[in-house]
Amino acid sequence: MIQFRIQPDSEIPASTQLFNQIQFAIASGQYPPAYKLPSTRALAMQTGLHRNTISKVYRQLEEEGFVESLAGSGIYVRAQGHEGGGKLQSPILKQYPQAYKVVQQAVDELLSQGCSLNQSREIFLAEIDWRLRCSARVLVTAPTQDIGAGELMVHELEESLKIPVQLVAMEELAAVLNQTSSATVVTHRYFIGEVEAIAAPKAVRVIPLDIQDYAKEYNQFKNLPKDSCLAIVSLSPGWLRAAEVIIHGLRGDEILVMTSQPKDAYKLQAMVKRAQVIFCTDKPSFAAVQAAIQVVHQDINRPPKLMCGDNFIGSNSINLLKRELGLG
Repeated sequence: MIQFRIQPDSEIPASTQLFNQIQFAIASGQYPPAYKLPSTRALAMQTGLHRNTISKVYRQLEEEGFVESLAGSGIYVRAQGHEGGGKLQSPILKQYPQAYKVVQQAVDELLSQGCSLNQSREIFLAEIDWRLRCSARVLVTAPTQDIGAGELMVHELEESLKIPVQLVAMEELAAVLNQTSSATVVTHRYFIGEVEAIAAPKAVRVIPLDIQDYAKEYNQFKNLPKDSCLAIVSLSPGWLRAAEVIIHGLRGDEILVMTSQPKDAYKLQAMVKRAQVIFCTDKPSFAAVQAAIQVVHQDINRPPKLMCGDNFIGSNSINLLKRELGLG
């Protein structure tokens, strides 16, 4: 922080001394556009002036157009003249007060490397245009043997993002990418290594998604009575295998675990007759289990307790993807 010196025995009022010094710091570029001025408390500790005096100086600076106050954020240096002071009135810059500084630093760095302003503009626009084009086509990929995981991701992404999403088997991904100049490929983090190896030569970005940890459900499974039968239904066979291993680690042979995909009607009917609890990772699986119960309801004395996960994809992954695609 710049050190301001106030001479108490000077004929010039202390507030004027501070005003002149801050004005010089702005004019000389020591306080660049969008720079946040020190708080009145910090400046009072440095100069020995009362905070009311510093507030008065800040108001004077604002009245004369050197700074602007953003409610709840602070006092920021306004751009002057060729620096585009009018642009600082943009609502976007008021929402993101450091944005101008970030852009200015990036441009300064490009200029220091020898780029001209026109070249810098071309680089910025090319990057933004590429990201927009990538966002225009979103591909979800998963191996054919676990294409159900891809179906789950597509269903939830279309519901959350409100944009069309295309499912592509991983074995067909290279061929699909050969026919497009830009896209964003989304996959389960478990498959990320294989997908990046396919996408890297095509200069296509890949975004991994994390699935829910299902901690709440696993805690309930821990407390199931010994010799219970727990059934799990999911579109994703890979998730079923992982869940079976995890639950066995939690309970060993204390409970029986049955798994099935929703398309296996015979196995579902056996589950609803045997299991005390049936957990579904997704709504299609839940609907299939409900249908199976209706088919065999006369053969069961006590229907199983049904549980259904809220989402397959973790909320943090959804929010990250929205930001990456420019959707909020």
